[in-house]
Amino acid sequence: MKICMPFLAAGLALAALSSLVARAETKPTTDDEKTIYVLGHTLARNLDPFQLTGPEIDVFLAGMRDGITGAKPQVDIDTYGPKIRPLAQARTEKMAAAEKAASAEFLAKEAAEKGATKSPSGLIKRVVKEGSGASPTETDTVKVNYQGTLRDGTVFDSSIQRGEPATFPANRVIPCWTEALKTMKVGEKAHITCPSDIAYGDHGSPPRIRPGAALAFDVELIEIEKTPSSPAKPSVIQ
Repeated sequence: MKICMPFLAAGLALAALSSLVARAETKPTTDDEKTIYVLGHTLARNLDPFQLTGPEIDVFLAGMRDGITGAKPQVDIDTYGPKIRPLAQARTEKMAAAEKAASAEFLAKEAAEKGATKSPSGLIKRVVKEGSGASPTETDTVKVNYQGTLRDGTVFDSSIQRGEPATFPANRVIPCWTEALKTMKVGEKAHITCPSDIAYGDHGSPPRIRPGAALAFDVELIEIEKTPSSPAKPSVIQ
């Protein structure tokens, strides 16, 4: 599991946050306060694996405040510090299980669409526009336009919105993509749906993709480059 252990970095920033913690009800007004607020908001994303409840946020803030002020810890740090990672792991697994259950209806609906096919891996593919060119191998570098959405339709990444196709080796992306690309021909447009097992799995790709999330992509295979030349990696699908 990717836990970047933000606590060291956060510790450096939390000194700046201490005034806001002490008066949490006060809205940031100055440019510095607004910047610090965004810093806190950004750091909070690293806590996503813990899925803190309201009361747990209060406990977290108490620990943060004591750490900033140098107050005596209310619990033994050496005893409970090593329990941070297992707690994050357990809560991530619970989140993944809930997301997989919630994705089941979405996957069934995608598989039932006219023209959709489902492979043994669970990949669901529906050709939107036929291509007429060659199909890439795993070692080919491809140029594609794509848009990725969550099961609720939220767009989490899109080369279309950026206005620039993505170029990358076909074997340097999530398994769902590699499998789908090998079945496509140049010029083809397809809608593919990926269960979490062949996407980002039980870890997800925080903060945009939750653990256990099923994903859908609209993909257009534009070109195959047989000789890759240091292609740029896409931001999310790698």
